[in-house]
Amino acid sequence: MATKTRTNIYVDESLKNEAKEFLKQYGISLSNGINLLLQQMLKSKKLPLPENIELITPNEKDYKLIEETKDEETVSLDEFMKV
Repeated sequence: MATKTRTNIYVDESLKNEAKEFLKQYGISLSNGINLLLQQMLKSKKLPLPENIELITPNEKDYKLIEETKDEETVSLDEFMKV
């Protein structure tokens, strides 16, 4: 049996509640649902995204921004994407 570890994640509250209700229909906890998602991604070597989504490869500007913000306060993804 695999060793379990606690992981804290931040998700939108309404998304979490909707996911819990959806998974409850199948008798699956949110924790087990997330484990299923992670296992499926690793098995398929793909993110569960539409086929026509464009993958973004970071460029030098992105890496420079990441380095500059390492010692600063954490920024939200929305703030990061504005740059």
